[in-house]
Amino acid sequence: MKRGLFITFEGADGCGKTTQIKLLDKYLCSQRYTTLLTREPGARGLGEKLREILLNYEGEVSPMCESFLFLADRAQHVDCIIKPAIENGVYVLCDRHTDSTLAYQGYGRGLDIDRIKLLNNIAVNGLKPDLTIVFDIDIKTSLSRIGTKKDRMESAGIDFFNRVRAGYINIAKQEPDRVKIVDASDTIDNIHKKVVELVKQL
Repeated sequence: MKRGLFITFEGADGCGKTTQIKLLDKYLCSQRYTTLLTREPGARGLGEKLREILLNYEGEVSPMCESFLFLADRAQHVDCIIKPAIENGVYVLCDRHTDSTLAYQGYGRGLDIDRIKLLNNIAVNGLKPDLTIVFDIDIKTSLSRIGTKKDRMESAGIDFFNRVRAGYINIAKQEPDRVKIVDASDTIDNIHKKVVELVKQL
């Protein structure tokens, strides 16, 4: 059986990636591909419990603890959902993955970048996305899209999100073959067309 593809969608909160992942899913289904739409944190099962803690826990959470919770969710997600799907020819579309941990906990929270990379590699056991699309947008614009009701991560502040944005740009510079940046300030339709073209190149 032909191997499927693993495509991840990244960017700061409010960048529009969730809209675009749904549009790509609809397009691929129209082309008769079998797809799996998933997310991190919070894939079905155990991931849903971990997501609730990560986004809504009201007590203090250390940056390292936060990282390990994301990594635990990722290990479960990869082993039980992503890898089996890819091996069965499915196109897996994932809303956030390893680059989120690198951008948010590494660049955003200030944890050691090389250590985060090492821990990411352990969690995914060597699996890498075939394509990662980063939706880049001005942070003030992205935060205005979120609205007033913010979860724990969305409430981190503009300086934090500027570091996250810079982190994503740096990741793309380091891995230009895998990571592609798309201007998220364009229209939804134009962004979708760019996403489809990137996927076709695979």
